[in-house]
Amino acid sequence: MLSGMYVVILTHVSLQVLEHIRLPLISPYYIHDVIESLEVVRESQRCQRLISEAKDYLLLQDRRGELYCPRARPRRSTGTAEVIVTVGGEDDKVVLRSVESFDPLTSQWKSLACLPFAVSKHGLVVSGSTLYLAGGEFPDGSASREMWRYDPCFDSWLEMAPMNVARSELGLVMLDGYVFAVGGWEGRSRLDSVECYNPHTNTWQFMESVKMAVTSPAVVALDGLLYVTGGAVLEDGDGTDLAQVYNPKTSVWTEVAPMQIARSGSAACTLKGKIYVIGGWHASTENTDKVECYDPKSNQWTMCAHMRERRYRPGVAVVDGKIYVLGGEEGWDRYHDTIERYCEETDSWEIVGEMPTSRSWLSCVSLQLRKDAHGGSRPGTASETEFSVD
Repeated sequence: MLSGMYVVILTHVSLQVLEHIRLPLISPYYIHDVIESLEVVRESQRCQRLISEAKDYLLLQDRRGELYCPRARPRRSTGTAEVIVTVGGEDDKVVLRSVESFDPLTSQWKSLACLPFAVSKHGLVVSGSTLYLAGGEFPDGSASREMWRYDPCFDSWLEMAPMNVARSELGLVMLDGYVFAVGGWEGRSRLDSVECYNPHTNTWQFMESVKMAVTSPAVVALDGLLYVTGGAVLEDGDGTDLAQVYNPKTSVWTEVAPMQIARSGSAACTLKGKIYVIGGWHASTENTDKVECYDPKSNQWTMCAHMRERRYRPGVAVVDGKIYVLGGEEGWDRYHDTIERYCEETDSWEIVGEMPTSRSWLSCVSLQLRKDAHGGSRPGTASETEFSVD
C-alpha cells in the first residue's frame, strides 16, 4: 500500500513538473533518452500526452501553425521571441523590398535583411525556422518565377530553383515538407496549374491542376490537406465562393461547402482545427470587413465578428492562439498601416498597433527569432526599401 501511494504521489509531482517545462523547446534526444526513460513518466497517461504534444511540435514543423501549443512559446528570459515577419508589398504604386519583424508583446518593429528586389503579390511560407518566398510581381509589372529562402541565423536570403511558371497573385502553402504554388497570373491569363517544391532536392514538379483557374486565392494546409478558398475567376476580377481541397495522397481535388461570401484577395489562416478566411473583395460588397470560419468536421462555414476595418489583400499570422491581420486596402486609394487582433474565445477584434509603412499585398508568417538576430535599425529610406513603378 505504501509503495502504491508513493507511486501516486511521485506521478502527481512528475506531472506538475512536466506541465511547467517547455518540452517542445527541448532537444528531442533529451526527451527520448532521459524524460521518457523515467518509469513514472511511462506509467502516466497525462505525462505521455505532454510528451506526445512536444513530439508533434518537433516532428511536424510545417504544421506548427495548426498546433495550438502554449508550451512552445519561448520564455522572454531566453532571448527568443515569437514575432510576425512581414515581407514586401505595395503602397500607392510603390513596391517594397523591406522585411521587418513585429513583436506582439512589446509592439516593437525591427528590420531584417531586405529582399534583393522589390516585390508584391508574392507568396510566403514558413517551415520550422526557414522562410520561403515564391513568385510575385516586379515593379515593371512582370510576373516572377523566382524562389528565395530566408535563414534567420544569418539574416540572409538565398536564391533557390525557380518555379516552372511565372506567377503573381498566387497561393503558396507549406504542406508536409513541400511548398505548393497554386494558380496565379503569368502575365496574360489566370493559371489553373499547381507545382510542388521539394526542399531536399531543390526541384519543382507539376501536380494535379485545380478545378478552376484562379488568382488571389487564400490557401492553407490543415491535417495533411490543401485548401484553396475564393479568388478571382472572372474577367473583371470578381471573387468566387468556391472552396477546393487537395489530398496529396490521392492527387485528387474535391469541392467542399462554398463560403457564405464570394471574395478574392482575402487572407486565410488556421487556428484550433478550423480555417479562417478574412477580408477580401467582391463586386457586390466591395472591400469587406467580414470574416468566416470553416470547420472540416462539419463541412460548414459560420460568420465571425467583423473586423474594425475593411481590408483587401491584407497579411495574416497566428501568434499565441490569436489571429493578427496587418495592412490591406480600405479602398482603391487608401492603404492601411493598422494591425488588428482576433480572439477566438470572445469572438472579438481590436486594433493593437501600426506598421512602419501602410501597404497591401504583403505576406506574413510567425517565426521564433532570437533578439540578437534582429537588425536593430528602423526600416531604411525609400531609396533603400522601395521601387516606384512609375
